[in-house]
Amino acid sequence: MNIVIFGPPGAGKGTQSNLIVKNFNLYQLSTGELLRKEIKNDTKLGKEISSIINNGSLVSNKVVGDLIEQYLSNKSYKNRLIFDGYPRNLIQAKNLDYLLKKYDQNINIVLKLSVSLDTIKKRISERKDLEKRVDDSREIAIKRFETYENNIKPVIDFYENSNLLKVVNGEASISEISSEISRLIESNKG
Repeated sequence: MNIVIFGPPGAGKGTQSNLIVKNFNLYQLSTGELLRKEIKNDTKLGKEISSIINNGSLVSNKVVGDLIEQYLSNKSYKNRLIFDGYPRNLIQAKNLDYLLKKYDQNINIVLKLSVSLDTIKKRISERKDLEKRVDDSREIAIKRFETYENNIKPVIDFYENSNLLKVVNGEASISEISSEISRLIESNKG
């Protein structure tokens, strides 16, 4: 089973992905984590990524696609992935579709966490205090939310037209969201 989970930065994708990993024995493929790993390792690509993220922009489709393909081509992860934070635009969605077919896989369900900007601002502020992430400032959060909202509609439409999309109230508690997601996954197995 492969799952895509959507939501603006701070919506709880990472938290819910971690719970899905535990409940369904899947592997979380967080583009944010992949990018932060490059930054932490201080690679040339990491320095480029850092500059882009700190300006509130998104990393290129090619860079992210190449990172994603490394996992799709690995048989250990075949049909066991949660795509957290990818795809973010229609080009990436079509590239993911292409890569999945290339490696004889597919998406079983697409989850969209629906969350307001006010909730995002509050969560980002709390997360910044806890995790000390450099990309968690109020200004960057607002810009990333707006960038996300502007780019995601065609992707949501793409998956809705494929009858894969399920919208989840991301304003609920972590446990309520998790229960709803588990119910949706169970009903889409097979």
